[in-house]
Amino acid sequence: MSQVIVVGAGNWGKNLVSNFHALGALAAVAEASPVLRQATAVTYPNVKLYSSFEEALSSSAQAIVIATPAPTHYRFARAALEAGKDVFVEKPMTLKVAEARDLTSLAEQKGQILMVGHLLLYQPAIAWMRDYLASGEAGEVWHIATRRAKLGKVRAEENVWWSFAPHDVSVVLELLGRPQLKGVKALAHPMLQTDIADDVNVLLEFTSGQTAHIHSSWYWPLNERSTTILCEKKMLVYNEVSQTVTVYNKGIKADLSNRDEGSFVAPVTSDEPLKLECQHFLSCIDSREPAHSDGSNGIAVVEILEKAQKAMKEVAYV
Repeated sequence: MSQVIVVGAGNWGKNLVSNFHALGALAAVAEASPVLRQATAVTYPNVKLYSSFEEALSSSAQAIVIATPAPTHYRFARAALEAGKDVFVEKPMTLKVAEARDLTSLAEQKGQILMVGHLLLYQPAIAWMRDYLASGEAGEVWHIATRRAKLGKVRAEENVWWSFAPHDVSVVLELLGRPQLKGVKALAHPMLQTDIADDVNVLLEFTSGQTAHIHSSWYWPLNERSTTILCEKKMLVYNEVSQTVTVYNKGIKADLSNRDEGSFVAPVTSDEPLKLECQHFLSCIDSREPAHSDGSNGIAVVEILEKAQKAMKEVAYV
């Protein structure tokens, strides 16, 4: 089996370490923090540890998994690709579209696997909805509304949009069949820190005529993670907290009266998405097939993130 080195063993990196270790694919961990390095050594006494990214890069491992702060993603991923490594980089892929395109182009030139950690694309519930919508059973898909909100960890180096929204942007693109973006409108509200948005609403319009609304907030009384899909014949609601997908057979008739013919809860498996994501990366390394969340998918997500950020500066709460 292919072996990987996980770079970054912090809040999320430790989960990647755990999963690749359980899959028998963890060659080593690179972590700059002595405290985190010691904690990793205690949990995984037989796993090799590096104190720097550069040490990891010089190893013989076939792939590098990057779980470091977002501002480092581009530099680390580019260095790994140049060194001939396959790369898994956590979301957001980069903080600039130009950088995302550069990484994708470099990976293609060198024949390396480049995969972005869009975790929800490996969530069984999302896969079920994607296939259900593609079957045509719900009719034409018109609009998707997502909410990812809680009283969360407020950051000083990035706003809630860049912290939370990559998940939902990737899901919207997946469920709509990866359409081409037409326009972006955004409204951002910095409540706790100057110029760092805590609550964001973004409206996306695609050339297909479909639309999406994304609400991201880390200053919210409830823990809400949901996706609502409005279609020609049916409506779907995904509750990410309870991991349920409910399909409502309801809508509006031609005479503008309501139609309600019941609902059902979809038969969604409980497979762990992070395990599936890690397995997919290992499979891509072995098969040399492009990842589902490949560089082009990463570019599409970063493009929306970047354009929405620009739109936030044009419209603000007063």
